[in-house]
Amino acid sequence: MSFTKVQALDRSIDSTNRWIADIAAAFGTEDRAFAYRTLRAWMHTLRDRLPVEAAAHLAAQLPELLRGVFYDGWSPAHVPHKYDAHEFTARFAEDANISRGDVPKTAAIVTEVVIARSTAGSVDQALRHLPEELRRLLQPGGNLGG
Repeated sequence: MSFTKVQALDRSIDSTNRWIADIAAAFGTEDRAFAYRTLRAWMHTLRDRLPVEAAAHLAAQLPELLRGVFYDGWSPAHVPHKYDAHEFTARFAEDANISRGDVPKTAAIVTEVVIARSTAGSVDQALRHLPEELRRLLQPGGNLGG
């Protein structure tokens, strides 16, 4: 289906829809608004904790439409913001409109989908810029005990 009659934009819309559908499926829900909110929270919270170059490399993995969401409101002059796991969790929860207790599982599920849709190693490369406590929070299977 052509939304815009501009092939490149239609491909980006289609790809973005697949990303959101994959995230919704990973949560076992049909709620695409929830899937989008969690992806957006994941992107923004991680983006602001990364150095500029690492954030740009991560953004390059995203469909064009999601890349725009990734950069929305970004101020490269003010990153990386050196927040800890507690502050990361609070911000993620607020942005995704979920409880703080749900952040570890939610963040790990989104990470898993982003890894599956990205070039091998690219998400791991971004996560290497984080302190261990944040890597554990974001990595699939590494968030037990929240």
